Amino acid sequence: MTETGFPLHLSLTGRRVVVVGGGPVAARKVAACLAAGADVLVVAPYACEQIVADAAAGLLGWQQRDYQRGDLVGAWLVVAATGDRVTDEAVEAAATTQRTFCVRADDAAAGSARSPATLRRDDLVISVGTSGTGGTADPRRSVAVRNAIAQALDAGTLPLRRHRPAGGHVVLVGGGPGEKDLLTLRARRELAAADVVVVDRLAPLAVLDELGPEVLVIDVGKTPGRHPVSQHEINQLLVEHAQAGRRVVRLKGGDPYVLGRGGEEAAACREAGVSVEVVPGVTSAFAVPAAAGIPVTHRGLARQVTVLSGHDALDGSDAADWRALASDGGTLVILMGVAALPRICAGLLAAGMDASTPVAVIEKGWSPEQRVTRGTVQDIVERARNARSPAVIVIGAVAALGA
Repeated sequence: MTETGFPLHLSLTGRRVVVVGGGPVAARKVAACLAAGADVLVVAPYACEQIVADAAAGLLGWQQRDYQRGDLVGAWLVVAATGDRVTDEAVEAAATTQRTFCVRADDAAAGSARSPATLRRDDLVISVGTSGTGGTADPRRSVAVRNAIAQALDAGTLPLRRHRPAGGHVVLVGGGPGEKDLLTLRARRELAAADVVVVDRLAPLAVLDELGPEVLVIDVGKTPGRHPVSQHEINQLLVEHAQAGRRVVRLKGGDPYVLGRGGEEAAACREAGVSVEVVPGVTSAFAVPAAAGIPVTHRGLARQVTVLSGHDALDGSDAADWRALASDGGTLVILMGVAALPRICAGLLAAGMDASTPVAVIEKGWSPEQRVTRGTVQDIVERARNARSPAVIVIGAVAALGA
């Protein structure tokens, strides 16, 4: 009968693990055991830097000598990793005599236990190992499969949703400038684990087609002059669904913390006692100009960049602010500013900005409908009179680049 092994996750918290050997392989085993909360004892005349440091910090015990009979007494698990086959065989024999499982680092087919290739995502633990003995064990194959699974999980192509409640949680996810292939791997993974997705109009909406039918999608998108769901109501949605035990993803365009009101939403969650985390996204302030070939900083042209909300100009900004912006010599990037463009240009000109300063208006950046209108502070209002939101406005010397 072929031995297949019995897959098992061990609870090592507070339990003695003896690692015989102090080289790099032993150090990796030690690190894994410490992460599992084990009481680790290393037996080796010499040890690599990390083991020495951990011993000095009191994180493990270190017997600085060769292995001796009796070193395994009280161990729940033994790792033989000296690199010397005779010693490792002796360690395995002693462990077997006292009925303690032993991992042989030098021979994947030997020993009474094997450490698999392990992957951790959130609280999900996936272990991959081969069950063969007598020379058929193949750790490199296990690692290759483990890495492929990791890649699929990170890309959001494997199911990560919980099927049992585990406490509500909110994740503010930056969706980038609108195309789903500009989402980060972390964003993909969070979407794959979501029970509820609260989404903005400028988020990468195409990614919603990849969600399962059981995921609740709530559209809270705003358009210019139309805000069907107030920010207070959005905050309440996040809190209420999380308090009901659901994992909530707040999918936003750009980056949640760059003119995205992510700070307000995070504060609302914390005030309600709801755990919240942020997954940054590629901000449209920098990514959309890049789509038009415009670097927001460039040696010799601009060493700094200021990101503004066009809503501030519509609300009426202080004249002194325009004077500072007109004279700083850097790049101005304005989000949500199409309707405010006449007022922005008038304010900058009145504050003394050179009328020939280049301006670019990039509509629907990174999409097939992307359009770039170029001009100067003096004439861009007329040139871009048909521009529509969403658009990013770049003002400064760099706006002439990429044309």
